[in-house]
Formats: sequence, structure tokens, C-alpha cells
Amino acid sequence: MNVQLQRQQARLRQRLWLAALACCLLAALLVSLSTGSIRLQPLTWWQGIPPLEWQILTELRLPRALLAILLGAGLAVSGCVLQTLLHNPLAEPGIIGVSSGASLAAILALFLSYAFGVALEPWLLSSAACTGALLVTLCLLALCRKGRLDNSGLLLLGVALGMGCGAISSWLLYFSADDAVRAILFWMMGSLSYGQALPWGWWLPYLLAILWLLHRRHALSLLQLGDYQAQLMGLELKRLRRELVLVVCLLCGLSVALAGSIGFIGLVVPHLMRRIGRDGPEFVLPASALGGALLLLLADLLSRSLLSGGELPIGVVTASLGAPLFIYLLVRRDA
Repeated sequence: MNVQLQRQQARLRQRLWLAALACCLLAALLVSLSTGSIRLQPLTWWQGIPPLEWQILTELRLPRALLAILLGAGLAVSGCVLQTLLHNPLAEPGIIGVSSGASLAAILALFLSYAFGVALEPWLLSSAACTGALLVTLCLLALCRKGRLDNSGLLLLGVALGMGCGAISSWLLYFSADDAVRAILFWMMGSLSYGQALPWGWWLPYLLAILWLLHRRHALSLLQLGDYQAQLMGLELKRLRRELVLVVCLLCGLSVALAGSIGFIGLVVPHLMRRIGRDGPEFVLPASALGGALLLLLADLLSRSLLSGGELPIGVVTASLGAPLFIYLLVRRDA
């Protein structure tokens, strides 16, 4: 009886945390929509929105805020899935090399466009990033099949591929013209302006991938029990791992295609959610989606507000927020 009561109390506490995160996300969305060079007044919108404010809201701020929410949720969910799948608390979307491959393809596209004096459309840059992510994913899976690698081998192979892609990116940056260097560096540090300029159809696969991972949270809970126990519960481990890796790689490639490189979201948020709830994907996965969306939305708000007349790269802001927070979580965990 006491065990059942404790479980009910734990579920109630987790639902309250999810509701609190959703309320904080809604409040941050309203603040983000009203903040900018032209301040809007959400409290007066029920009386009617003036044409200028409506244009600013629908064409600039709302798409950017929704993109931040979508990307933050996807990055955090990807990190949570990888940490569960690889049984490694340091796993995150960039560590398996797919983000580095997507960045390399985008940097190569920028390098060639400036070298030949050709204007590069946003959709071409994003297509290049998706292609790079796909190639690295296929290479990763092919090498894993050939070498019959386990979780640790997959992680190390991803790190090696990421280092190789990073080295080639550094060579391209070194030989780039001065005007190309700034564009490449801004891309490497992340910006929501790329995805904001793309049609909404680019966002749909990203949203579907997030929903699929959330739908599979029960299978992830079984996977956390260990391979033997998961097989006894009827899971096809090889197929599940392959599907999870493919979907996470899709999210990584699309996130780089939509906003460049954004770090620390997938590493910090799942750890933070485990601090406030039980250590299991049934709670941590949806909580990470809400927490990642909230963190990236706040980071975007800071990137637009801290610099007058411009914006800071959002990857720099997330790293500045994420690094101290992650150090604090590690110190508190070991204390």
C-alpha cells in the first residue's frame, strides 16, 4: 500500500513539474514576442492588434520563437535518447559526429559560394547541411555493421568521425577569403535567422521525429533496464537501436540545417530534468522537450537583447548558459 501511494505521489509530482515547465514556456513565449526594437503589448491584444504589430508578430517574432521552441525540444530529446541508448551520461547530439558532418557540408557550400562569387540561397545551405548529416549517418551505420560495434564502439566511432569533419572544416576556414570567414564563423556559432528564412515545410520532418521519439519513451524505459531484461520484455534491440540512431541523426542534421551548430542543450537539459524527477524516460523525455524549448527560447531572447542593433550567435549564448549550469550539476551530484 505504501509503495502504491509513493508511486501515485511521484506521478503527481512529475505532472506538476510538467505543468510548471509548460507555464514557464508560455510565459517566456509572451515575453519573447513582446521584446525587441519595437515593444509590443500582449495584454492589449484582446482589444485588437494594429497592422504594424501584426506584421511584426506574424512575419518576424512568432516564426523565430516557434523555431527556437522546436529546435530546443529536438536537441534536448536527442540528448536524452542518446544518453539512454548508449548508457553514457555525456552523450549528446554532437558527439556522434552527425552535427560535425552537417556543419562540414554547410561550410563547404559557403566556401565554394564565396570562392566562385555565387550567391547561396538559405535553402541551398540547409540542403547541404542535411546531405552532410545523411552521409555521415550512412557511414556511421555501415562501419558499425562491418565492425560489429557495441554502444561504446558506436560512441567512439562517432567521436572519431566528428574530429575528422572538424579538421576538414578548420582547413576550409583557414583557406577561406576574409569575407567568407565571418559568414562561416557565424554559421558555426548558430543563428535562428537561417531557419526563419525557410518555408515551414522544412520544420515538419523535425516535428514528426520529435513526436516519434516521445511515442517510443516506453521502449526507452525498457532499454534502460539492460539488454537482457529488454529482450525478455519483447524488444527487438537491433532494430530499435538502428531506428533511434537514424531518427536522432535526422534531428541533428535538420537542427544544423535550420540554425547552425547549437551546443549544450542536449547535454545539460536531460541532466537537469533528472534532478527534478525520477531517472526514467517516461518523465525525463517529455520534460526534456519542454526544458530544452524553454532554454533555447530564453537564449534567443538574450541573443536579441544583449547587443544593441544586432544579435549574438545563439550557440555562444547556449554555451555560456550551459557550461556553468552543467558544472554546477556535476558538483552537486558528487557532493
